[in-house]
Amino acid sequence: MSAGPHWYVVHTQPHNEGRAEEHLRRQSFAVYLPRYLRQRRHARKSEIVSRPLFPRYLFVLLDLTKDRWRSIQSTFGVSHLVTAGDEPLHVPDRVVEEIRAREDSEGYVQLGLPAGVGPGSQIRLLDGVFADSKGVLERISDERRVAVLLQLLGREVRVFVPVTSVGVA
Repeated sequence: MSAGPHWYVVHTQPHNEGRAEEHLRRQSFAVYLPRYLRQRRHARKSEIVSRPLFPRYLFVLLDLTKDRWRSIQSTFGVSHLVTAGDEPLHVPDRVVEEIRAREDSEGYVQLGLPAGVGPGSQIRLLDGVFADSKGVLERISDERRVAVLLQLLGREVRVFVPVTSVGVA
């Protein structure tokens, strides 16, 4: 266990990320619940709503040598603190820093292509039927999809995939 504060992961009860965040803050813990904006359609209506980036998870900043972190386990909205054995499992600081770097002026995480990736970039698909395939980003179709050129069956094939499926090669 290293000295100093680190980020740890809290697993929340279903749909209780906000409640867990509120009650942890009341206990004076530094909490980070990354959110993004999503368009929701229901009954012919469309609205923009805030959603947790990682449903049922949030981050808490703890110094295990000073903080009374065991109280987190019994906090309203919390299911448990993610642990490895008896010790909480810390997240590398850069993970939280990278998420925060994607926030807009209102604090919402902007989803999209990884930094520096654009048309002509070598990419790797992260999920779906073509997971782990490498290709070239041909063009950005809209805010949700991109066209990727893959080598399949000895020829170049264009596939459209969600922006979230694209990673750096």
